[in-house]
Amino acid sequence: MSRVGNKAISIPSGVQVTFSDGVCTVKGPKGQLTFPMDTRIIPAMDGDTLTFSRANDNKDTRAMHGATRARIAWMVEGVSKGFEKALQVEGVGYKVEMRGKNLVLNLGYSHPIFFLPPDGIEFAVNGPTTMVVKGIDKQLVGQVAALVRSQRKPEPYKGKGVRYQGEYIRRKAGKAAGK
Repeated sequence: MSRVGNKAISIPSGVQVTFSDGVCTVKGPKGQLTFPMDTRIIPAMDGDTLTFSRANDNKDTRAMHGATRARIAWMVEGVSKGFEKALQVEGVGYKVEMRGKNLVLNLGYSHPIFFLPPDGIEFAVNGPTTMVVKGIDKQLVGQVAALVRSQRKPEPYKGKGVRYQGEYIRRKAGKAAGK
């Protein structure tokens, strides 16, 4: 029994959800997203609520039931509110800045790293050490934030690197000073 798959999605005003030929399209004030749905998952629209049922109780169908419902709920939230992930840079001389739409990362390497945003993603820099990745696709926002973080992951001794806002880095003790 899928607890996530059985939850209803409430569609806010200004958002339109359509299903045709196995593709779900969600349009809203911030944009449009599409998702190819599994044919074994059956959507049912009742006014401004959307529910999903499954054609059979096979293991893979049960797995897709909750995953499909969650993905479409993210799409509805994305086109109405949007998603964002905040990152912060920590370290001496480490900083972020914008040059046009491109993000420039100075992370202690001999060269700056230029990061071009993919379609549907925008960067916002709030000071020299904080930045925000914004977009309507939750998966893409998380993936781009992870790519930016992977340019210099936080290290456990001094905590230098790129981290998510509020991320806890477990610190290690350094080498013993002497005998």
